[in-house]
Amino acid sequence: MKIENVPFTVTDWARIFPTEHPGALGSSFWKMVETGNVRLRIVEYSPAFTSDHSCPRGHVMLVLAGELLVKLADGSEHMLLPGMSFHASDDEKNPHVVSSPRGARVFIVD
Repeated sequence: MKIENVPFTVTDWARIFPTEHPGALGSSFWKMVETGNVRLRIVEYSPAFTSDHSCPRGHVMLVLAGELLVKLADGSEHMLLPGMSFHASDDEKNPHVVSSPRGARVFIVD
C-alpha cells in the first residue's frame, strides 16, 4: 500500500454516523473516512452476519471486539479474535468472505 495525498488528519469517530450495508445475512454498519487514496473504516457486524460477496480488494483489518471468520477461495478458514488482524493485497489471489457468528467490531484500512 502506498499512501498518497493524505494530509495529517485527526478523526473523532464518535462524530461519524454509520451507514448500513446489508449482507447475505445480517448487516454491517460502517463509519468511514476517505482521503487521498485511503479508506478508513470502523465496521460493526451484526450477529450472524455473512457477506454477500467475495472481496478481492486488499485490506488491513484489525478485530477490536467479537469474532470474525475469514474464508479464502482456497477453502481455508481463519477465526480472528480481538487483537488479531489480517492483511491481503489487491489481487484475485486473496478473495475472501467474512462472517461473524456473534458479531464483531473491526478497524479497516484499504
